[in-house]
Amino acid sequence: MMGGRRDALMKSASNISNQSLRGSRIAIAIAIGIFMGCVFALFYPHGFFHPYPSSTSSTTRFSQSTMQDCESDERINIVKADVVRLTEKNAELRKQVRELNEKLRLAEQGRDTAQKQFLALGKQPKAGPFGTVKGLRTNPTIVPNESVNPRLAKILEEVAVRKELIVVLANSNVKDMLEVQVSTIKKAGVTNYLVVSLDDEIETYCKSNGVAFYKRDPDEGVDAIGKSGGNHAVSGLKFRILREFLLLGYSVLLSDVDIIYLKNPFDHLYRDSDVESMTDGHNNMTAYGYNDVFDEPAMGWARYAHTMRIWVYNSGFFYIRPTIPSIELLDRVTDKLSKENAWDQAVFNEFLFYPSHPGYEGLHASKRTMDFYSFMNSKVLFKTVRKDPNLKKFKPVIIHINYHPDKLPRMKAAVEFYLNGKQDALDSFPDGSQ
Repeated sequence: MMGGRRDALMKSASNISNQSLRGSRIAIAIAIGIFMGCVFALFYPHGFFHPYPSSTSSTTRFSQSTMQDCESDERINIVKADVVRLTEKNAELRKQVRELNEKLRLAEQGRDTAQKQFLALGKQPKAGPFGTVKGLRTNPTIVPNESVNPRLAKILEEVAVRKELIVVLANSNVKDMLEVQVSTIKKAGVTNYLVVSLDDEIETYCKSNGVAFYKRDPDEGVDAIGKSGGNHAVSGLKFRILREFLLLGYSVLLSDVDIIYLKNPFDHLYRDSDVESMTDGHNNMTAYGYNDVFDEPAMGWARYAHTMRIWVYNSGFFYIRPTIPSIELLDRVTDKLSKENAWDQAVFNEFLFYPSHPGYEGLHASKRTMDFYSFMNSKVLFKTVRKDPNLKKFKPVIIHINYHPDKLPRMKAAVEFYLNGKQDALDSFPDGSQ
């Protein structure tokens, strides 16, 4: 009984011992598992079976970075190429815009060929009742182009009044006459007056006397004429110089230096023609034109041939508007004077009056003759006016001493007579030259 109980107790103790041993082993296994987990967690933070082993991870990241840099460089090159392409395209577009603007400017300038063009593409005009029909006389002005001469454009903006001014060319050879002219300009209250200085002496005079002036940029051929040329040589030079004034959009009253001013001439202009000029004529017939009959007796019944005559315009005093025909006139005169030893006034009139004919295309410029008493030449003054009591009372706008070589004393005499009231100031001079 006792033996059986002891065996049962021993068996029970053995069972308990075995269970305790198995529990310790399990605990040790769990502890070892936890320890190994900590070790793996420390040395393999991304897991023991991470698809990118640690030995290649940095290399892979470097490769990715390199690929990204390459892609960035490629994108930069693409952007640069786009910028270059757009820049070239922009330059091409700017060129096209300039060409279009130039075509537009030329198209606008060309509108002076017919009235329907001048009327801004309006309807073609119908002829009105008898006696009311009038053709186009006043050509449209050009579109100004300040790029021709920005420095001159700035000067003209300050000097001109309503886009108009008097322009006179002068060198030291005519300084005495210029001084007389400037004194009359100031007395007449003319402010839009500009001297084109052809040498340093005239520039110095203008600066010291408060006279607006323009000194051209150096030009070898022009400077040689301007500095040493006589009256006729300088007179021919003005057509070349005037072109820039017209291209800038200004109307010019061109004046020689042998002219005195008694009134403001801009108050007495019509402005309805391309060229408005004083005349060398001395009465209504010679100044404004007449029917001159040529007699050739050998022709029998047809012996009488009618001719139309007019005395020439004076190229030393004329008003010219900035129109296409006006600029063409200056170009034609300048070109012919550069090729021939001709008188500028004769050439000036040939182009104004000669009609188109076989082998020649005439200039389509409108023109007006100034009143020969208001814009008086010296033949009218000394041959007619000073001898007529009624005409002596009339005060002209200007007097041009164009018919006489003793210009300075006659200019001074005219100033004494008209501005200082000396009634006998003109008496001592002969009608013509001696």
